[in-house]
Amino acid sequence: MNFADLLLGKIEEKQNPSCVGLDPIFEKIPQQIKEEAKGKFGPTFEGIAQSFLEFNKRIIDSVADVVPAVKPQMAFYEKYGSFGVRAFEETVKYAHKKGLVVIEDAKRGDIGSTAEAYSSGHLGRVASWKGEEAGYDVDCITVNPYLGIDGVKPFIEDVKKYGKGIFILVKTSNPSSGELQDLDYGNKKICDVVAELVNKWGEGTEGTRNYRPIGAVVGATYPQEAVKLRRIMEKSIFLVPGYGAQGGTADDAMPCFNKDGYGAIVNSSRGIIFAYQDEKWKNKFMPEQFDDAAKAAALEMKEAISNSLKKANIFHW
Repeated sequence: MNFADLLLGKIEEKQNPSCVGLDPIFEKIPQQIKEEAKGKFGPTFEGIAQSFLEFNKRIIDSVADVVPAVKPQMAFYEKYGSFGVRAFEETVKYAHKKGLVVIEDAKRGDIGSTAEAYSSGHLGRVASWKGEEAGYDVDCITVNPYLGIDGVKPFIEDVKKYGKGIFILVKTSNPSSGELQDLDYGNKKICDVVAELVNKWGEGTEGTRNYRPIGAVVGATYPQEAVKLRRIMEKSIFLVPGYGAQGGTADDAMPCFNKDGYGAIVNSSRGIIFAYQDEKWKNKFMPEQFDDAAKAAALEMKEAISNSLKKANIFHW
């Protein structure tokens, strides 16, 4: 299946264009989860990784009927070495088992054989004793375009070959993104030029819904830029970070959608998975009910986006 069709179908099924970022932070994991993992594996990286996996499973269980996708950020796992990476792998498998689309946030980008290795390992197939096997087997990955087509082409090839997707960094949500992305290039900004390239690279990859599996990362924290970028990349799906903890609102995310109400999926990470620590939910949920708090926060986000879509007159459920 074309990844764009897969993702939009899941969004339609859940009537919710949002996803949950699985970014586990050891200090924020509930004490009970950590103590259980420590009892089984000792005060080791393996124990930390197992606490991440247990935490993720319970978050996934709580939000699987609310959101269409999850977005694990590889950095939070890699920093604990091989045990952390294993927790990532098991998280991907568990999310797939629960019927969720998995968007890996890894921002990979290199050239030549290295780019091919990244793409085959995360999206495609790798050589093995058995022939070719899937590596991480995520549905989609974020890609850094600043090495040009050399760094993106292997990913595009695997997108086409294996029905996967990529989200290319165009206008990110962080405050300093403008140091590079807002630089003038004639009468354009660099992010506009990158958007034009994304549009070019995606030509001919449309699915049955007329959207492309080659999408763009466009932050909710820059709604004015999103208006222009939406015009440039009309057939691309936007992955929209910056909601919640970074200050972006549901209204801010609206320019990332097309007039048909499709074309974007809005992410929240800390605001969902660590909702139990937020003053808003603290009095309603005990730490051991962190998964219930996450579901409540995910439902609140769903409602906020739905209301904003209605206000923008592009609601389609």
